[in-house]
Amino acid sequence: MAFNTPSFLIQVPALVLALAAVHKPLGLYLARVFDGTGSSRPERLFYRLAGVDAHTEQAWPTYLRSVLVFSAVSILAVFGLQRAQGLFPGSPALPGVDPWVAMNTAISFVTNTNWQTYAPESTVGIAVQMLLLAVQNFLSAAVGIVVAVALIRGIARTRTDRLGNFWVDLARTSFRVLLPLATLAALVMVLGGVVQNFAPTDVTNSATGVSQVIPGGPVASQEAIKVLGTNGGGYFNANSAHPFENPNALVSLFQVFLILLIPSALPYAFGRMVGDQKQGHTVAGVMATLWLASTALTGWAVATAQGTATAAAGGLGEGFESRFGPASSAIFAASTTLTSTGAVNVAHDSLPPLAGGVAMVNMMLGEVAPGGTGSGLYGLLILSIISVFIGGLMVGRTPEYLGKKIGPTQMKLAALYILVTPLLVLTLAGITVLLPDAMASAPATGPHQFSEVLYAFTSGANNNGSAFGGITTSGPYLSTMLGAAMLLGRFLPIVLVLALAGSLARQARIPASTGTVPTHGALFGTLLLGVTVILTALSYFPALALGPLAEGLLK
Repeated sequence: MAFNTPSFLIQVPALVLALAAVHKPLGLYLARVFDGTGSSRPERLFYRLAGVDAHTEQAWPTYLRSVLVFSAVSILAVFGLQRAQGLFPGSPALPGVDPWVAMNTAISFVTNTNWQTYAPESTVGIAVQMLLLAVQNFLSAAVGIVVAVALIRGIARTRTDRLGNFWVDLARTSFRVLLPLATLAALVMVLGGVVQNFAPTDVTNSATGVSQVIPGGPVASQEAIKVLGTNGGGYFNANSAHPFENPNALVSLFQVFLILLIPSALPYAFGRMVGDQKQGHTVAGVMATLWLASTALTGWAVATAQGTATAAAGGLGEGFESRFGPASSAIFAASTTLTSTGAVNVAHDSLPPLAGGVAMVNMMLGEVAPGGTGSGLYGLLILSIISVFIGGLMVGRTPEYLGKKIGPTQMKLAALYILVTPLLVLTLAGITVLLPDAMASAPATGPHQFSEVLYAFTSGANNNGSAFGGITTSGPYLSTMLGAAMLLGRFLPIVLVLALAGSLARQARIPASTGTVPTHGALFGTLLLGVTVILTALSYFPALALGPLAEGLLK
């Protein structure tokens, strides 16, 4: 299967132009949603049912407690209801989900990871898909966005300990942002050929008399929020390579557009909310540069098809979907790993080794280009604070970010943030490679076996959810370890982000002076870009050298 370079060179600019066209309108809308004061009728009903006072704002510990309690209750509910799915309408023939798989799935969907240790069409029914997993696709995406909004408020506000109200932000994100956009996206997908029904279809071949059951379900509605919310869990086991989820190349490109839509618009909302649009442009510029560089590098790695495994397979073909071709798959793979999506239209285990390595590096960057819904923005803002601290040290100035002093407290929180994920990935992967029984779950040999394990923990801790398909993770050990990686990789950074937001909100604003390091423009953008790449290289290069680099450079 040949790499279609003209197709690649058409699709990438088309995506950039489409995202640029909606960047400002959607960013303005997002800013108005979170700066607004009114409540819609569904929101008021939600507040009454939840017993929430929508007019009371929360300090960061209360905001954090609300996030954690809401997420904990969600995990327990999704776990318990999966175990009891035989009682649900639409699932009478399916038993309760295995407890290890149910635990892993509950954590996975609540943390926006959507790691799937099961084949959805044979494990969960329509009721579980619609009432549990699809709902969590909305809610987990909303949680990421509201945490980013809380950090923006911490930067923008002065002399206060209030960051907003978690329940109000959650309701506004769900009802005003995700539901309308997902509804429009689902309608477009149905028009594009994505399945939307509520029962399998019995088909009989008139010539042979052989009957076959064609699986179905509310696929389009779940597919829309799967990609829009950077979730990634497929209705079918083949995910976005399945023709019922992704029937043609145009729908595939539309899915990539949806993956990038909200994360790429949030920087504009950030600039609007802090009163300095240049800040938003700089953040968006860094995100775009990283995305373009990674997409180009992935395309090159797929086109060259280097590596012994690829050569042994006779080049590109195995694991690639012929309806899309390698060029479309390269764009999809780069976008899904640069965000926290993890949806796939190609088997990542079948990517040439260097392309698989780029996918890993995309996640190791912290998924900030443009990243997950909310998590990409707050991750890059943390890196901005580290960058301005480094810039201040180089010129001998006290570091400030948008009029807020970056002191020991802020730097400790930012440093812990950038250490959490590498520590989880390398520690858990290191423990796993020492256990022969655990390594037997990755039946490959040599560097690729290590790559499968490293990819799994990188994906889990970064809440991505994609995998090198050779590894089996449904057993007790890997289900538990990956569950821990997803849980800690999601909520430890959130704790640090909200603590940082609280510390910034309490400060008075310092007027800019001649000694203030500018945090907008090409110079600071280049510094931020360099810090992002260098921190990733320092943390992960030795592990990458043992896996995808060794495999890709072997002859």
